Amino acid sequence: MENMQNLPKHIAIIMDGNRRWAKNNGLSTKEGHKAGSKNLENIARFCNQIGIKYLTVYAFSTENWKRSQEEVSTLMFILKANLDAMLKKMNTENIKIRVIGEKKGIQKDIQKKIDKLVEKTKNNTGLVLNIAFNYGGRAEIVHSVKKIATKIEKKEIKTEEITEDLISNMLYTAGQPEPDLLIRTSNELRTSNFLPWQLVYTEFYFSEKHWPEFNTQDLLVAIQEYQKRNRRFGGRPVGNHK
Repeated sequence: MENMQNLPKHIAIIMDGNRRWAKNNGLSTKEGHKAGSKNLENIARFCNQIGIKYLTVYAFSTENWKRSQEEVSTLMFILKANLDAMLKKMNTENIKIRVIGEKKGIQKDIQKKIDKLVEKTKNNTGLVLNIAFNYGGRAEIVHSVKKIATKIEKKEIKTEEITEDLISNMLYTAGQPEPDLLIRTSNELRTSNFLPWQLVYTEFYFSEKHWPEFNTQDLLVAIQEYQKRNRRFGGRPVGNHK
């Protein structure tokens, strides 16, 4: 890729198509999810290498609990294995990992592994990898509103002091730039309750490839498409230069 100076600072990805990829290749759903998890490692490592500052991925939504018990159990099993692997691999890559979403309902052993991973990598200075797990965008906004309401009850702030910046600072992604580019794989053309507040001015890119087969070259193609666009932010075109 020629233009390595005009990279998006923050990329968000809806990693869709593990099951369809597995079915197309005569594999089990479990093998599809394992391949998808492996691909996340590859993409995160590549983003870190080329200078992307933030990567937020939709790993498990609050709606995913509605899937079959067998599939949810499989996902939890793979997650635990991946958390252990990430602790070894991502830390040596200088990647900082954060897990965003609701803690309620998560198994205690998984939460302990998450806490350990976040703590171990908190001082890393490379890519910030936000893993949205047990995440729902509307629930995140409700969570933010409740925090603001508590501050008003305690008389820490006044109602007239509520601003967009204040709400942004109450979200899970507080202190981070909003995504410049959203990628969704498997030819699905919706956001599925992912980062509804943060995506208001984000550029969208949809790929027909299923997530396990979406490789680093595909990511570069998405970035190149992003670089061609003029971002308006509700006003005049400003290009993609930061």
